[in-house]
Amino acid sequence: MKGNVIVGQSGGPTAAINSSLAGVYRTAIDRGAKKVYGMVNGIQGLMEETYVDLSEHITNDLDVELLKRTPAAYLGSCRYKLPDIHKDMSVYEKIFAILGKLEIEALIYIGGNDSMDTIKKLSDYAILTGSNIRFIGCPKTIDNDLALTDHTPGYGSAAKYIGTSVKEIVRDSLCLKYEKGLVTIIEVMGRNAGWLTGAAALAKGEDCIGPDMIYLPEVNFDIKKFKEKVKKLLSKKYSVVVAVSEGIKTSDGKYVCELGNSADFVDAFGHKQLSGTASYLAGFIAAELGCKTRSIELSTLQRAASHLSSRVDILEAYQVGGAAVKAADEGDTGKMVVLVRQSDDPYQCGTEVKDVHKIANDEKLVPRSWLNNEGDYVTEEFITYVRPLIQGDVAPIMVDGIPRHLYKPGL
Repeated sequence: MKGNVIVGQSGGPTAAINSSLAGVYRTAIDRGAKKVYGMVNGIQGLMEETYVDLSEHITNDLDVELLKRTPAAYLGSCRYKLPDIHKDMSVYEKIFAILGKLEIEALIYIGGNDSMDTIKKLSDYAILTGSNIRFIGCPKTIDNDLALTDHTPGYGSAAKYIGTSVKEIVRDSLCLKYEKGLVTIIEVMGRNAGWLTGAAALAKGEDCIGPDMIYLPEVNFDIKKFKEKVKKLLSKKYSVVVAVSEGIKTSDGKYVCELGNSADFVDAFGHKQLSGTASYLAGFIAAELGCKTRSIELSTLQRAASHLSSRVDILEAYQVGGAAVKAADEGDTGKMVVLVRQSDDPYQCGTEVKDVHKIANDEKLVPRSWLNNEGDYVTEEFITYVRPLIQGDVAPIMVDGIPRHLYKPGL
């Protein structure tokens, strides 16, 4: 590389997103980039000319290792939707003027669906104006819903956390017997795709019965059938554990969380905040069946638990960061790095690049065939898909009994 590279992080963070940042930084330096800049708070921060020279923050190999083990977005994130090119070019003129001033050769953006929309628009503007700057997307999302890639970095670690947490919750729920039984409902992230919630099935094994039911947003939720299933299970056992996606909907398209009290916050991409699904269902079951209920919302713990991250996930996140730089250095633009699985056993996976126009604003859902006929549990095919992604551990670097993260003074 002859010029400079700039990298940003966007959308919801993960336990692996900083490993991709480390991969971008290390590979760019190895390929001869003069400087590697980091946007502070993504494209929104870049527009405010807030960026840093990463060499001033990542100074040695230990910093790289700490960064790979640090959850959340080291550079900060944003949820900013770029306008349509033909409706407002002033935003793009501003961005490209800043990129020109920094002598940027390649821009790498680490994120999910909405971030790939940003890469698509920036690359389109570059082509329209004859700019030589190259734009590459680096996949990241615990939701695992990006098209054309087998899976996304961040998902494996989140799945590992969910499987582990559900197993521990199941174990806890068996400790006490209540007169009319106990129903525990666990709410897992997932607006339209149930990849995360399906990972609850990983709790099932020789030493654990796992959750009794798993509900994904790919299938309409019938609250009456749900109640009858819970009632039937309680007639046979004293503890029932259910995992539900936050985005499950009834047949009329209404989110279950909207049946109770829900917030009306909507982000820049039109995504409504979803919360309270488990709480509503726990209250409903308690009122209908008179049993004790608990609602547990895993919330941000799913994406922040770096102490339980998957080694496969961290390694692949680093790999796609490096592959993004390599693609830009070799002349690609308007592309996203994808993971291509070669085999499950032994697990082997490589990288390619695909046209970001075929990825942005699309969603990869769990195949209906990967759920049982009743739509309340995943099949063995789903388990076979996800299990390789949670393998291995990345030991935190412990200081005084607590994991050490890479601190970013001034960011």
